[in-house]
Amino acid sequence: MGTQQTANTQQTANPPLYTTMDGLRSEEMILNMGPQHPSTHGVLRLVLVLDGETVVHCTPVIGYLHRGMEKIFENRPYLAGIRYIDNADYLSCMINETCYAGAVEQLMGIEPPRRAQYIRVLVSEMMRIASHLVAVGTYGLDLGAFTPVLWCFRDREGILDLFEELSGARFTHNYMRVGGVNHDFPKGWLQRCEQWLDHFEQVSHPELEVLLTGNEIFDARTQGVGFIDRQQALAYALTGPVARASGVSFDVRVNRPYGGYREIAVNPQLRQEGDCFARYRVRMREMLESVRLCRVVLDQLPGGSICQRVPIALRPPRGETYYAVESGRGEEALYMVSDGSEYPYRAKLRGPSFVNLQVLPELLRGNKIGDVIAILGSIDIVLGDVDR
Repeated sequence: MGTQQTANTQQTANPPLYTTMDGLRSEEMILNMGPQHPSTHGVLRLVLVLDGETVVHCTPVIGYLHRGMEKIFENRPYLAGIRYIDNADYLSCMINETCYAGAVEQLMGIEPPRRAQYIRVLVSEMMRIASHLVAVGTYGLDLGAFTPVLWCFRDREGILDLFEELSGARFTHNYMRVGGVNHDFPKGWLQRCEQWLDHFEQVSHPELEVLLTGNEIFDARTQGVGFIDRQQALAYALTGPVARASGVSFDVRVNRPYGGYREIAVNPQLRQEGDCFARYRVRMREMLESVRLCRVVLDQLPGGSICQRVPIALRPPRGETYYAVESGRGEEALYMVSDGSEYPYRAKLRGPSFVNLQVLPELLRGNKIGDVIAILGSIDIVLGDVDR
């Protein structure tokens, strides 16, 4: 699995000793997994204490991707921050941009035009599908299945094609604006979007279901593994598919609706099992729910302006705000303080990947080392959202 024994002498100076029933003496082993390990989904380092193949303790070590994003916000004008927040959860960047723009709009007391709010819902749900495709595809790869990641990335390319047409950028889009969005839809874009939704719903998603759901090896690696009960999820403030797979009925789009979600009803996808398989199933069902929401927007898309007129140099009045959205991983939120200048006095980003990662040591304790990747992958962290 690419692990190696650590050279940390402080941790291994006096390792605990055990005597087995046969009179043999053994001791715990400390192993590093990552930060270069491909299955840690970025640059996460896990310091594992093992008793044989059983995980006794896990210490996640983060910070390898830290870029000081919050201080960057505080040293840039308000309008410049949208470009940087793309790099937090870079698989949900359209949703991140909505969070940043919404926080500034809330500080200024302005409301985007209704058409802009519907556009934000459409691109956010397309972004959620793209994010879940990466989660499901790479999860299959973590567990030894190569085909799902090829199929998922194939379908995700169609979404990125649409976003490139819309924003001019393929990965970090810089599309949202304070007061609305940057561009309206190009000619024929909505028709191409509907065609993609039709193909995904009728062909791609059923193919992916057949490939993974019910697969004997996939079921054995995920069912009953990495259990999180409802009280545990609440105690750790887990959100997103990780919490909803444990029966926690919380979705920011429903519990604290924002923008177009105040008019468009969302059906949260819940499971009660709380294991790795339940988290996978929630993401699969959420992709179909996002398809439904996109169709609602396409059917009800209002006309009119796409952006409010705002000054080039924004100076929100003194005050503070907390603005939350539902990203592909849970509650993404921005706490922002204004002192009346062109720069935020304070900006604090709540990354759901960072919060959800806290439960990992408890999930791994007592499991075999072979289950470490299955459990970690089921949480679906993005290291840019952890380190910020």
